[in-house]
Amino acid sequence: MIKMLRSGRVLEIAAMAGIDPASDGLARARRLGVPTTATGVEGLIALPGFEEIRIVFDATSAGAHAANARALTPYRKQLIDLTPAALGPFVVPAVNLEEHMDAADLNMVTCGGQATIPVVAAVARTAPVRYAEIVASIASRSAGPGTRANIDEFTRTTATAIESVGGAERGKAVIVLNPAEPALIMRDTVFCLVDAPEPRVRRRIAEAVEQMVADVSAYVPGYRLKQPVQITAVDGSTRTLVGERPVTHQVTVLLEVEGAGDYLPAYAGNLDIMTSAALRVGELIAARTPQEAR
Repeated sequence: MIKMLRSGRVLEIAAMAGIDPASDGLARARRLGVPTTATGVEGLIALPGFEEIRIVFDATSAGAHAANARALTPYRKQLIDLTPAALGPFVVPAVNLEEHMDAADLNMVTCGGQATIPVVAAVARTAPVRYAEIVASIASRSAGPGTRANIDEFTRTTATAIESVGGAERGKAVIVLNPAEPALIMRDTVFCLVDAPEPRVRRRIAEAVEQMVADVSAYVPGYRLKQPVQITAVDGSTRTLVGERPVTHQVTVLLEVEGAGDYLPAYAGNLDIMTSAALRVGELIAARTPQEAR
């Protein structure tokens, strides 16, 4: 909501729906003049002007999104799902949004997915990625009940999207809830096993990753490389991890995601990248002309 109000471009907030009448979010929305309901999707449907709403952003949980999607299906709204429910196609704005602009339910994968899949995709466009593994480390204080309840969904959804969107032959995802105090900014590590024996191929991989990081940072300003891209030769034991196909190098990319601090703390980059990516998707969908929407 805060990002949408500050962007002031093509989206207008019709309402904010929650389930806790005493929540700080709903109270803040009311102070800012945003219509609210504390009875969830049912209350949203009952609000005056609901029929004019084109896009619904769902930032609940995987289980709740399934129920919300069922309730909203008869009304033909376009859903942007910030949970790992994975009911619709996986969407990472810098990678594949154009393919899914007309989907009824666009899934934003996970925070780790939004941070790391662009990197896997950048590598895969340059050299075949036999295996990709990502580790997302987030501050424990930025992991709310929904995140904690959906850790299994996080790992499955992210790993699947690493393959289907990122282009890796095999994918794996790990999430770490870091209890350190003071809370640490989100960090993500991407490992890709590739066949890149020639120096010019390795240079292109590094350049592709750097360009992709710049593309993502255009809508997530706190997204950045923590260190230069590392490409190192692998030994024979690593080759056995991916079968008989040749693997000569490991690409390692270290990322940091700092939140904009619009409402949530700056260390909550995991939440900021989800809301920023979802906002980007909503703005690009809303900005289309009627001819493009067809």
